[in-house]
Amino acid sequence: AMALCLKQVFNKDKTFRPRKKFEPGTQRFELYKKAQASLKSGLDLKAVVQLPPGESINDWIAVHVVDFFNRINLIYGTMSEYCTERSCPIMSGGLKYEYRWQDDSKYKKPTKLSAPQYMCMLMDWIEMLINNEDIFPTRIGVPFPKQFQQVCTKILTRLFRVFVHVYIHHFDSIINMGAEAHVNTCYKHFYYFIREFSLVDHRELEPLVRMPQGWGG
Repeated sequence: AMALCLKQVFNKDKTFRPRKKFEPGTQRFELYKKAQASLKSGLDLKAVVQLPPGESINDWIAVHVVDFFNRINLIYGTMSEYCTERSCPIMSGGLKYEYRWQDDSKYKKPTKLSAPQYMCMLMDWIEMLINNEDIFPTRIGVPFPKQFQQVCTKILTRLFRVFVHVYIHHFDSIINMGAEAHVNTCYKHFYYFIREFSLVDHRELEPLVRMPQGWGG
């Protein structure tokens, strides 16, 4: 089951199809295009993450949660051959940080998993949430639920752990693959976004306070 699960999440030939697309013609699609355009324009990433005037904060957060999920899924997908049961028997960020998996179905208590198992559970769990119309409504006029930002905080906190694991345990692979600039840009964008809207507890950010050399700030 594990292999099948990983196969669904990551295509072995490294082509990746985002799991969630924004429907053209919707307000969220327009917002996504706006966010991508400012990202490509080479603007300072701290400016790129700011809420555009007149836009809803929940729409802005929803667009970014889905986009970060797609991009971090792709980053881990390119790393997944180096992240195995053998190389990473525990989902960790160095010796000091260990992440256990918990959800409302199979793992009701925090459970030790290998990194690839944790990643698999994580990606499936996020995909289920972002495809749930009660949590991420896509129809115009349908309001976001009251707990929307809490759910996003949980998603983004767990996605941050993917960066922690990839940077601390697979940084040499990132460099060897020539993916350093790409991963760093994605990380910075993610980091500035979560800081802008205070979406992840600062204690969760500690493992990457001293970033690898070559990260520009």
